[in-house]
Amino acid sequence: MRSRLNIARWARVVTLTLGVATASLVISAQSAPLALVSTAWPPFTNAPGQPRFALDLVEAALGRVSVTAKTTIVSAAQFTPSLVGGRYDGSAAAWKDAERERALVFSQAYLENRLVLIGRRGANVSAKTMADLKGKRVAIVEGYAYGDTIETSGPMFVRSRSEEDSLSRLLDGGVEYTLMDELVVQYIVSNYPKESGARLQIGSTPLLKRELYFAIRRSRPDAESIVNKFNAQIRGMIAERTYHRLLHVDWIQADVNGDGATEYVPQSDRPGPSEPQRSYLLFSTSEPTAPRAPTKPGFYIGGTIYSDWASVPQSYKTSNSDKPDPRGSTASIFTFKW
Repeated sequence: MRSRLNIARWARVVTLTLGVATASLVISAQSAPLALVSTAWPPFTNAPGQPRFALDLVEAALGRVSVTAKTTIVSAAQFTPSLVGGRYDGSAAAWKDAERERALVFSQAYLENRLVLIGRRGANVSAKTMADLKGKRVAIVEGYAYGDTIETSGPMFVRSRSEEDSLSRLLDGGVEYTLMDELVVQYIVSNYPKESGARLQIGSTPLLKRELYFAIRRSRPDAESIVNKFNAQIRGMIAERTYHRLLHVDWIQADVNGDGATEYVPQSDRPGPSEPQRSYLLFSTSEPTAPRAPTKPGFYIGGTIYSDWASVPQSYKTSNSDKPDPRGSTASIFTFKW
């Protein structure tokens, strides 16, 4: 009998010890900063002090749930082995594929990369696919992660040093087109309206789209918890204008209440007397949670969604003269002498 009691006592001790050890591992994982990895892909990922929208957004969301992160920048060739090999906790900016999904827990998409076609004023920018540009000289930035299939898609790609270099080559006649992410295009149009209107022709159909995710390796004990907490912050960051500040945009089009329909969200509750002529659509592939007839986006202002601009109270239709400069969030993403 004594032997059985001793065995039972030792079993309880072992169970308690294992439970404490497991809890300690989880607490330790939660308290340690996330060691993340990325490539240099401005303006989405880069070293601190440089344009790094994706990393800024993820770090801002994690900061709201008391999680810190530090990203190490590696070469494109090192990225996937580093990401799935266990050396790092994950990445703040990753695309999905089967290999990565086996090793990582992915968040919901928080951003979408969309490349649009830009030509000189008067150029035909109606291409719907890369194949429509067969034989054309198209500038793209050397080292950017455009995807494996782009090389055989039809155009003659000319590598440039930067987005600014691509635009210079276009305006100088060295190439017929350049591909730029729609977010950079928004920035150019907003900050150089006269120059871009007079000298550029901007396409409306994205020729390449990829959703961007935050991902944590599955072997980390708190991976699911961190990803769930991150997901819970995204909609609030849109409504509270964190996205506007970090992405350098005045208007965003996004679903702020989770009903599957998008709304126009201004960078402040005093956006001015006119409805937006241009807005940045966060996700072009969003699907409604339930079937619905097509509707025009409403306006999310002052914590309320209004069905159209006429319904927005006049008190909101004033200019915000003291609005913060969005460039204060990161380095200026694009500087160009026209």
